[in-house]
Amino acid sequence: MTNIYVTKSFMPPEGEYEQIIHSVFQNRILTNHGPLVQELEQKLEKFLGVKNLQYVTNGTIALQLALRALNITEGEIITTPFSYVATVSSILWERCTPVFADIEPDNFTIDPNKIEALITPKTKAIMPVHVFGYACDVKRIGEIAKQHGLKVIYDGAHAFGSRYQGKSLLDYGDVSTLSFHATKLFHTVEGGACIVQNDEDDHKLDLIKRFGHNEDEHFSLGINGKQSEFHAAMGLANFPYIGEIIADRKRASDLYDNLLQGCLKRPRPQDGLEYNYAYYPVIFKSETELLDVFNALNKEGIFPRRYFYPSLNTLPYLNSRQACPISEDISCRIACLPLYVGLENETIEHICRIIKDNTL
Repeated sequence: MTNIYVTKSFMPPEGEYEQIIHSVFQNRILTNHGPLVQELEQKLEKFLGVKNLQYVTNGTIALQLALRALNITEGEIITTPFSYVATVSSILWERCTPVFADIEPDNFTIDPNKIEALITPKTKAIMPVHVFGYACDVKRIGEIAKQHGLKVIYDGAHAFGSRYQGKSLLDYGDVSTLSFHATKLFHTVEGGACIVQNDEDDHKLDLIKRFGHNEDEHFSLGINGKQSEFHAAMGLANFPYIGEIIADRKRASDLYDNLLQGCLKRPRPQDGLEYNYAYYPVIFKSETELLDVFNALNKEGIFPRRYFYPSLNTLPYLNSRQACPISEDISCRIACLPLYVGLENETIEHICRIIKDNTL
């Protein structure tokens, strides 16, 4: 039996990718905001219903560029302890201080009721995460930010294709970021994007991602956040299949739902959310139960993954420890089951049998 991992990258037909990159060999434009990058940005803006989408090298750089474009180079940023480590890494790398607000127990996004008490004169921004593609309380977070004069940067690495209250989940905050890593439902092998609400901030971010200069005129400190034509070609090859990708992930998720009903706790989607089926997270009764199930699945060549563990407020290299009891509890008991295009029903049924045998 072939090993089953938590994800498997979607690949377009090889010939379709080759056809797109043929133009790269013809014009020999490999990078520096080439025609394929521009085409992908335009298609994604139209598909998502957003403006000012800038395609960059990865999702972590996207967060760092957002901080720089909004002039946040010091101070405190209120964020969630329940995310991939890149969320906190981007804050630390830009010499800011993460301050952790605990999460909601039902959908694991940052709890807006915990944010306001953490605001100090040093607070510069709020960086929530649309965890697993579920929506943060964007209305309440926006109200808090406006009241206190704070910027909002949404880490939307999981949110591609999710819609909330009639529009893209990525169309909230001052900047929303994306990851197009190979593990994501829409990928460009490596890649990411920034979606910037303000045109002036968008111009700043564009300069910063290309070393801070335009031709021979230098305007600001910058880095290389540009993406290549070969990565854009993969995005353009995958683009026509977005609908099929989400539909097939929904098919697999629905089957999991039916087979695991009443067995494991699942996140509760918000009212008004059109979900993208980015992940299939489940919560076990205890960490011991989770590890027992992992052991049984691993013996069968099936490898789910602990998303997200540990709770980021417990990272050993942080200068101070902040208690986030809900995140710390959930992070010990949550895992994502295999979910990807082409995952066979028989495999899902096998996974669910093993889970039931080790939980009921």
